[in-house]
Amino acid sequence: MWFRSPTSVPVPSLSDQGVTPGPARGRGGQDGRVKWTRAVHHLETLASTCADMATRPVSIFPRRVGELWAAGEILGPIAEIELITVALTVDLPAEAVPWRTEPSGARHWANAARLPQSPVRPFWRSAHAPVWNHELYRPVLVWSEADGVRTDVLAAIADGEGESVRPAAPTPADLRARVADELAISLRGLRERSAEYEERRWKPGKLEPVADALWQVGAGYLDLLDAEDRAAGNTFR
Repeated sequence: MWFRSPTSVPVPSLSDQGVTPGPARGRGGQDGRVKWTRAVHHLETLASTCADMATRPVSIFPRRVGELWAAGEILGPIAEIELITVALTVDLPAEAVPWRTEPSGARHWANAARLPQSPVRPFWRSAHAPVWNHELYRPVLVWSEADGVRTDVLAAIADGEGESVRPAAPTPADLRARVADELAISLRGLRERSAEYEERRWKPGKLEPVADALWQVGAGYLDLLDAEDRAAGNTFR
């Protein structure tokens, strides 16, 4: 298991560890980076939005988000950052949310929360499996439906002290096991979505949703294959 440590050990920056960030969508300066105060504001706003969305009728938003986690650059020292990496948990089995995929209803929820208009990189995660993995490394819970907004965590992040509230680093063996679990789920998802695409390809109706789902799970599977290679050499961040 992975327990929170009262003292955390600093880790190298993303660039020092050879990690390539995702495509920039930031709405900050000309280079797409976001000023620290704006980034923190976006995270705080998203936490408040999660709390508000949890009160909306299920008939309007059937896909419920139970937790908001922060990861990546926003947990580091004060600086302009590229994107705010977050994880959103949903009450679905882990097999229903393979890595880098969107569960049904997620896009409707994201549009209502204005995620496409924010410099946020969201990952959808099952509430019934660990949130963390090779990409969501040592994430921090910011909001939960059970306990509300964690103002102490947001204050630490705003001060550039996110490291102080992060959980302890997993062991290399734990990381390899976590990636292996995700990879098995991803492979099953890839097979299921490939079969669905083959079945729907020549039938009437829009193919885009099925094609998007296949692309998402395929991208996640390839990412996990790369992660498996890095795990073998213990080159995770």
